Amino acid sequence: MAAVKQKHIPVMLKEVLQALQPKDGGIYVDATFGNGGYSEAILKAADCKLIALDRDPNVRSRADELKAIYGERFDFRAGQFGDFADLVSEGIDGAVFDIGVSSMQLDQQERGFSFSKPAPLDMRMSCEGQTAADLVNSLPEKELADLIYKYGEERKSRAIARRIVEARAQKKIETTTELAAIIYTVMHKTPNSIDPATRTFQALRIAVNNELGELENGLAGALDRLNPEGKLVVVSFHSLEDRIVKNFFNDKVGKKQSVSRYMPLPRQTEENALSACSKAIAPSPEEISFNPRSRSAKLRFAVKAPRKELM
Repeated sequence: MAAVKQKHIPVMLKEVLQALQPKDGGIYVDATFGNGGYSEAILKAADCKLIALDRDPNVRSRADELKAIYGERFDFRAGQFGDFADLVSEGIDGAVFDIGVSSMQLDQQERGFSFSKPAPLDMRMSCEGQTAADLVNSLPEKELADLIYKYGEERKSRAIARRIVEARAQKKIETTTELAAIIYTVMHKTPNSIDPATRTFQALRIAVNNELGELENGLAGALDRLNPEGKLVVVSFHSLEDRIVKNFFNDKVGKKQSVSRYMPLPRQTEENALSACSKAIAPSPEEISFNPRSRSAKLRFAVKAPRKELM
Protein backbone atom coordinates (compact mmCIF):
# COMPACT_ATOMS: atom_id res chain seq x y z
CA MET A 1 0.00 0.00 0.00
CA ALA A 2 1.25 3.46 -0.86
CA ALA A 3 1.84 5.71 2.14
CA VAL A 4 -0.04 8.95 2.53
CA LYS A 5 2.22 12.00 2.45
CA GLN A 6 2.57 13.52 5.92
CA LYS A 7 2.17 17.29 6.03
CA HIS A 8 2.95 17.68 9.74
CA ILE A 9 5.19 15.90 12.22
CA PRO A 10 3.36 14.09 15.05
CA VAL A 11 4.84 15.11 18.39
CA MET A 12 6.71 12.40 20.34
CA LEU A 13 5.57 9.71 17.92
CA LYS A 14 8.26 7.22 18.97
CA GLU A 15 7.38 7.61 22.64
CA VAL A 16 3.64 7.35 21.92
CA LEU A 17 4.12 4.02 20.13
CA GLN A 18 6.41 2.73 22.90
CA ALA A 19 3.76 3.52 25.51
CA LEU A 20 0.77 2.27 23.47
CA GLN A 21 2.42 -0.94 22.21
CA PRO A 22 -0.13 -1.65 19.43
CA LYS A 23 -0.84 -5.35 18.93
CA ASP A 24 -2.30 -7.32 16.02
CA GLY A 25 -6.05 -7.69 16.41
CA GLY A 26 -6.32 -4.80 18.87
CA ILE A 27 -8.70 -1.84 18.72
CA TYR A 28 -7.18 1.61 19.32
CA VAL A 29 -8.52 5.17 19.37
CA ASP A 30 -6.81 8.34 18.15
CA ALA A 31 -8.98 10.79 20.08
CA THR A 32 -7.47 13.87 18.39
CA PHE A 33 -7.11 12.85 14.74
CA GLY A 34 -5.91 16.17 13.27
CA ASN A 35 -3.74 15.34 10.28
CA GLY A 36 -3.70 11.62 11.09
CA GLY A 37 -0.05 11.22 12.05
CA TYR A 38 -0.68 9.04 15.09
CA SER A 39 -3.48 7.16 13.34
CA GLU A 40 -1.38 6.07 10.38
CA ALA A 41 1.61 5.20 12.57
CA ILE A 42 -0.56 2.93 14.74
CA LEU A 43 -2.07 1.26 11.67
CA LYS A 44 1.44 0.63 10.33
CA ALA A 45 2.74 -0.68 13.65
CA ALA A 46 0.23 -3.54 13.93
CA ASP A 47 -2.56 -5.29 12.04
CA CYS A 48 -5.16 -3.57 14.21
CA LYS A 49 -8.28 -1.42 13.94
CA LEU A 50 -8.03 2.34 14.50
CA ILE A 51 -10.96 4.56 15.45
CA ALA A 52 -10.26 8.27 14.88
CA LEU A 53 -12.20 11.11 16.53
CA ASP A 54 -12.20 14.80 15.65
CA ARG A 55 -14.69 17.65 15.83
CA ASP A 56 -12.93 19.73 13.16
CA PRO A 57 -14.82 19.34 9.84
CA ASN A 58 -11.67 20.31 7.93
CA VAL A 59 -9.99 16.96 8.69
CA ARG A 60 -12.53 14.96 6.67
CA SER A 61 -10.45 14.88 3.47
CA ARG A 62 -7.43 13.50 5.35
CA ALA A 63 -9.66 10.88 6.98
CA ASP A 64 -10.94 9.90 3.54
CA GLU A 65 -7.34 9.37 2.38
CA LEU A 66 -6.63 6.94 5.20
CA LYS A 67 -9.96 5.18 4.66
CA ALA A 68 -9.03 4.59 1.02
CA ILE A 69 -5.76 2.96 2.09
CA TYR A 70 -6.72 1.02 5.21
CA GLY A 71 -10.37 0.21 4.52
CA GLU A 72 -12.23 -1.48 7.38
CA ARG A 73 -9.21 -1.12 9.67
CA PHE A 74 -9.82 2.65 9.84
CA ASP A 75 -13.03 4.21 11.16
CA PHE A 76 -13.45 7.98 11.43
CA ARG A 77 -16.15 9.30 13.77
CA ALA A 78 -16.95 13.02 13.82
CA GLY A 79 -17.23 14.49 17.29
CA GLN A 80 -15.32 15.95 20.23
CA PHE A 81 -13.28 13.69 22.45
CA GLY A 82 -15.17 14.90 25.50
CA ASP A 83 -17.97 12.67 24.16
CA PHE A 84 -15.61 9.68 23.97
CA ALA A 85 -17.97 7.29 25.74
CA ASP A 86 -20.81 8.17 23.35
CA LEU A 87 -18.67 7.98 20.20
CA VAL A 88 -16.90 4.73 21.13
CA SER A 89 -19.16 1.93 22.36
CA GLU A 90 -16.77 -1.00 21.97
CA GLY A 91 -14.04 -2.11 24.32
CA ILE A 92 -10.61 -0.84 23.24
CA ASP A 93 -6.99 -1.77 23.87
CA GLY A 94 -5.56 1.73 23.88
CA ALA A 95 -6.25 5.42 23.27
CA VAL A 96 -4.06 8.41 22.41
CA PHE A 97 -4.80 12.10 23.06
CA ASP A 98 -2.76 15.00 21.62
CA ILE A 99 -4.19 17.97 23.50
CA GLY A 100 -4.33 21.50 22.12
CA VAL A 101 -4.35 23.19 18.74
CA SER A 102 -2.91 21.21 15.84
CA SER A 103 -0.25 22.40 13.41
CA MET A 104 -2.84 22.12 10.66
CA GLN A 105 -5.17 24.51 12.48
CA LEU A 106 -2.32 26.95 13.15
CA ASP A 107 -1.45 26.93 9.45
CA GLN A 108 -5.03 27.75 8.42
CA GLN A 109 -4.84 31.50 8.82
CA GLU A 110 -8.61 32.04 8.60
CA ARG A 111 -9.16 29.93 11.73
CA GLY A 112 -7.73 32.67 13.94
CA PHE A 113 -5.50 30.48 16.13
CA SER A 114 -2.31 32.35 15.22
CA PHE A 115 -1.68 36.08 15.54
CA SER A 116 1.28 36.20 13.13
CA LYS A 117 -0.97 37.50 10.34
CA PRO A 118 -4.37 39.28 10.25
CA ALA A 119 -7.26 36.80 10.56
CA PRO A 120 -10.77 36.71 12.03
CA LEU A 121 -10.67 36.27 15.81
CA ASP A 122 -12.31 32.84 15.69
CA MET A 123 -10.41 29.92 17.35
CA ARG A 124 -13.31 27.42 17.16
CA MET A 125 -12.05 23.87 16.60
CA SER A 126 -15.52 22.72 15.59
CA CYS A 127 -16.22 25.83 13.45
CA GLU A 128 -19.47 26.18 15.44
CA GLY A 129 -20.62 28.20 18.43
CA GLN A 130 -19.15 31.18 20.24
CA THR A 131 -15.96 32.71 18.84
CA ALA A 132 -13.03 34.35 20.58
CA ALA A 133 -14.27 37.68 19.21
CA ASP A 134 -17.59 37.11 20.99
CA LEU A 135 -15.76 36.70 24.31
CA VAL A 136 -13.40 39.62 23.79
CA ASN A 137 -16.19 42.01 22.84
CA SER A 138 -18.85 40.96 25.35
CA LEU A 139 -17.36 39.75 28.64
CA PRO A 140 -17.29 42.22 31.55
CA GLU A 141 -13.78 43.39 32.39
CA LYS A 142 -13.42 41.32 35.58
CA GLU A 143 -14.65 38.12 33.90
CA LEU A 144 -12.29 38.69 30.99
CA ALA A 145 -9.35 39.28 33.34
CA ASP A 146 -10.21 36.16 35.33
CA LEU A 147 -10.42 34.09 32.14
CA ILE A 148 -7.01 35.30 30.92
CA TYR A 149 -5.45 34.60 34.32
CA LYS A 150 -7.06 31.21 34.88
CA TYR A 151 -6.50 29.67 31.44
CA GLY A 152 -3.45 31.64 30.30
CA GLU A 153 -1.70 31.99 33.66
CA GLU A 154 -1.04 35.58 32.61
CA ARG A 155 0.07 37.76 35.52
CA LYS A 156 -0.87 40.98 33.74
CA SER A 157 -4.39 39.78 32.97
CA ARG A 158 -6.13 42.72 34.65
CA ALA A 159 -4.16 45.33 32.73
CA ILE A 160 -4.76 43.47 29.46
CA ALA A 161 -8.50 43.17 30.15
CA ARG A 162 -8.68 46.88 30.95
CA ARG A 163 -7.02 47.81 27.64
CA ILE A 164 -9.30 45.43 25.72
CA VAL A 165 -12.40 47.03 27.26
CA GLU A 166 -11.08 50.52 26.45
CA ALA A 167 -10.34 49.53 22.86
CA ARG A 168 -13.69 47.81 22.19
CA ALA A 169 -15.51 50.92 23.42
CA GLN A 170 -14.06 52.69 20.36
CA LYS A 171 -14.34 49.84 17.85
CA LYS A 172 -15.27 46.15 17.88
CA ILE A 173 -12.16 43.94 18.03
CA GLU A 174 -12.42 41.64 15.01
CA THR A 175 -8.98 40.29 14.06
CA THR A 176 -6.09 38.46 15.68
CA THR A 177 -3.61 41.23 14.98
CA GLU A 178 -5.93 43.88 16.44
CA LEU A 179 -6.07 41.96 19.71
CA ALA A 180 -2.32 41.32 19.70
CA ALA A 181 -1.64 45.03 19.17
CA ILE A 182 -3.75 45.85 22.23
CA ILE A 183 -1.81 43.36 24.32
CA TYR A 184 1.48 44.89 23.13
CA THR A 185 0.46 48.21 24.71
CA VAL A 186 0.67 46.41 28.07
CA MET A 187 3.57 44.04 27.40
CA HIS A 188 6.20 44.98 24.84
CA LYS A 189 7.77 42.41 22.54
CA THR A 190 11.41 41.58 23.19
CA PRO A 191 13.82 39.59 21.00
CA ASN A 192 14.20 35.85 21.69
CA SER A 193 11.28 35.82 24.15
CA ILE A 194 7.81 34.28 24.06
CA ASP A 195 5.40 36.65 22.33
CA PRO A 196 3.46 38.63 24.99
CA ALA A 197 0.16 37.76 23.26
CA THR A 198 0.70 34.01 23.57
CA ARG A 199 -0.87 33.46 26.99
CA THR A 200 -3.95 35.57 26.27
CA PHE A 201 -4.57 33.77 22.98
CA GLN A 202 -4.11 30.43 24.74
CA ALA A 203 -6.66 31.42 27.37
CA LEU A 204 -9.24 32.44 24.79
CA ARG A 205 -8.73 29.25 22.78
CA ILE A 206 -9.17 27.08 25.86
CA ALA A 207 -12.33 28.93 26.84
CA VAL A 208 -13.87 28.92 23.35
CA ASN A 209 -13.38 25.16 23.01
CA ASN A 210 -13.91 24.19 26.68
CA GLU A 211 -10.63 22.31 26.36
CA LEU A 212 -10.07 21.50 30.03
CA GLY A 213 -13.61 20.23 30.54
CA GLU A 214 -13.35 18.21 27.35
CA LEU A 215 -10.07 16.70 28.56
CA GLU A 216 -11.55 15.60 31.89
CA ASN A 217 -14.59 14.06 30.17
CA GLY A 218 -12.44 12.44 27.47
CA LEU A 219 -10.10 10.78 29.95
CA ALA A 220 -13.03 9.40 31.94
CA GLY A 221 -14.73 8.12 28.79
CA ALA A 222 -11.55 6.48 27.49
CA LEU A 223 -10.87 4.78 30.82
CA ASP A 224 -14.41 3.42 30.85
CA ARG A 225 -13.93 1.88 27.39
CA LEU A 226 -10.43 0.47 28.00
CA ASN A 227 -10.12 -3.28 28.21
CA PRO A 228 -8.13 -4.67 31.16
CA GLU A 229 -4.43 -3.80 30.75
CA GLY A 230 -5.28 -1.33 27.98
CA LYS A 231 -3.06 1.77 27.58
CA LEU A 232 -4.07 5.42 27.84
CA VAL A 233 -1.50 7.86 26.39
CA VAL A 234 -1.74 11.67 26.59
CA VAL A 235 0.52 14.34 25.07
CA SER A 236 -0.12 17.80 26.50
CA PHE A 237 1.49 21.18 25.90
CA HIS A 238 0.99 23.34 28.97
CA SER A 239 0.75 23.02 32.72
CA LEU A 240 -3.04 23.21 33.06
CA GLU A 241 -3.53 20.22 30.78
CA ASP A 242 -0.67 18.25 32.28
CA ARG A 243 -1.97 18.85 35.80
CA ILE A 244 -5.38 17.44 34.87
CA VAL A 245 -3.79 14.33 33.34
CA LYS A 246 -1.41 13.81 36.27
CA ASN A 247 -4.15 14.18 38.86
CA PHE A 248 -6.54 11.92 36.93
CA PHE A 249 -3.95 9.17 36.61
CA ASN A 250 -2.80 9.41 40.23
CA ASP A 251 -6.37 9.37 41.49
CA LYS A 252 -7.26 6.29 39.45
CA VAL A 253 -4.07 4.48 40.48
CA GLY A 254 -4.91 5.17 44.11
CA LYS A 255 -1.42 6.19 45.10
CA LYS A 256 1.49 8.05 43.56
CA GLN A 257 3.18 5.23 41.73
CA SER A 258 5.42 5.58 38.68
CA VAL A 259 6.72 3.08 36.17
CA SER A 260 9.37 3.13 33.51
CA ARG A 261 8.09 2.35 30.05
CA TYR A 262 10.89 -0.21 29.83
CA MET A 263 10.12 -2.07 33.09
CA PRO A 264 7.50 -4.74 33.93
CA LEU A 265 4.29 -3.34 35.38
CA PRO A 266 3.72 -3.71 39.13
CA ARG A 267 0.75 -5.60 40.55
CA GLN A 268 -2.20 -3.47 41.60
CA THR A 269 -4.81 -3.57 44.31
CA GLU A 270 -8.28 -4.58 43.16
CA GLU A 271 -10.10 -1.35 44.00
CA ASN A 272 -8.12 0.89 41.63
CA ALA A 273 -9.05 1.45 37.98
CA LEU A 274 -5.45 1.88 36.80
CA SER A 275 -2.58 -0.46 37.62
CA ALA A 276 0.21 2.06 36.95
CA CYS A 277 0.99 5.47 35.52
CA SER A 278 4.18 7.05 34.27
CA LYS A 279 5.93 10.25 35.23
CA ALA A 280 5.97 13.03 32.63
CA ILE A 281 8.17 12.13 29.66
CA ALA A 282 9.81 14.99 27.73
CA PRO A 283 10.73 15.04 24.04
CA SER A 284 14.33 14.30 23.15
CA PRO A 285 16.72 17.16 22.27
CA GLU A 286 16.88 15.70 18.76
CA GLU A 287 13.11 15.98 18.31
CA ILE A 288 13.03 19.53 19.64
CA SER A 289 15.71 20.50 17.11
CA PHE A 290 13.73 19.28 14.06
CA ASN A 291 10.19 19.71 15.45
CA PRO A 292 10.06 22.91 17.53
CA ARG A 293 6.36 22.40 18.34
CA SER A 294 7.41 19.55 20.63
CA ARG A 295 9.41 21.86 22.90
CA SER A 296 6.71 22.21 25.56
CA ALA A 297 5.22 18.72 25.17
CA LYS A 298 4.84 16.24 28.04
CA LEU A 299 3.73 12.65 27.61
CA ARG A 300 2.08 10.60 30.33
CA PHE A 301 0.63 7.13 30.03
CA ALA A 302 -1.31 4.76 32.25
CA VAL A 303 -2.36 1.12 32.19
CA LYS A 304 -5.79 -0.16 33.15
CA ALA A 305 -5.89 -2.70 35.95
CA PRO A 306 -6.01 -6.37 34.96
CA ARG A 307 -9.26 -8.28 35.12
CA LYS A 308 -10.17 -9.46 38.61
CA GLU A 309 -9.85 -13.18 39.11
CA LEU A 310 -12.85 -15.02 40.52
CA MET A 311 -12.19 -16.66 43.88
